[in-house]
Amino acid sequence: MDVIRILAVDDHEMTTMGYKYILEGSEFEDFEVTVDIGKGFEHGKEKIEFSARSLKYDIILLDIQMFPVDSGDPRSGEDLGKLAREIVPESKVVFMSSFNDQYRINSIYKSVDPDGYMVKAEIDEQSLKAMVKTVIKKPPYYTAGALAAIRKRVANDLIIDEQDKKILYHLSRGTRTKDIAPLIASANTTVETRKRHLKVLFGIENGNDFALIEEAKKRGFI
Repeated sequence: MDVIRILAVDDHEMTTMGYKYILEGSEFEDFEVTVDIGKGFEHGKEKIEFSARSLKYDIILLDIQMFPVDSGDPRSGEDLGKLAREIVPESKVVFMSSFNDQYRINSIYKSVDPDGYMVKAEIDEQSLKAMVKTVIKKPPYYTAGALAAIRKRVANDLIIDEQDKKILYHLSRGTRTKDIAPLIASANTTVETRKRHLKVLFGIENGNDFALIEEAKKRGFI
């Protein structure tokens, strides 16, 4: 019988252990499943890089937020998804996150184009099994919350890009607006314009920078 190899990466080991327990204990018609665990960003990165030199994973499950919000580390599961796409394009990538905000999900789809997205609050034994069967045979797979967000996809010019993410990150670190421009190779006026754009996007047109940072944290961008 074929074996489907899955890597589950999350900063909470109990979460990945739950995936492992459920999937390895489930019965599938055409294959059996083994689940390897990546304990946080660095461990997950190591396993993805090692798989590029050895046996590839069939599916890579990624949380988005890999570090505490107050850690100051901007890296996320999105970065691991980009890495996987680059060095192990054969592996299917599925995000498993508590974030169900349409902007965050659509940003992921723009940057990684994953094979599935599951909102954690909607994950159970049946949905996990359905995800594996669908992603292996005919991706993509979405839980209801993720699908609803994807259906509300906004125009591409409203999707947060890498420059916006950098601005949000530097603001969250207390960097003044005038000092952000040289850090992202841009003009001061561009930074101000992007900040206004982000406030409109988040529905806080009259908010200050603190309100922008708080809203970005709620939506999982920083």
